[in-house]
Amino acid sequence: MGLGKKNYLFAGSGGGAETWATLASLTNTAKLHDIDPRHYLTDVLERIVSGRTKINQLHMLLPWNWKAERDSSQAKLAT
Repeated sequence: MGLGKKNYLFAGSGGGAETWATLASLTNTAKLHDIDPRHYLTDVLERIVSGRTKINQLHMLLPWNWKAERDSSQAKLAT
């Protein structure tokens, strides 16, 4: 994350820095679980905005749960 070393210094505010940290954490956690971060974040944001994932189910959008759900649904399609 060489580019980020200088860019995150310009978050603009405490809230901006917190948002940057959350995004960086989700992105890097997705990478650790062999998930394409852009695909993951796109799907998660679409689910939240559309209301497909309810507020009490947000834990299901964490990268490890998201990947497990994807893997199980792909396995069902393969059979």
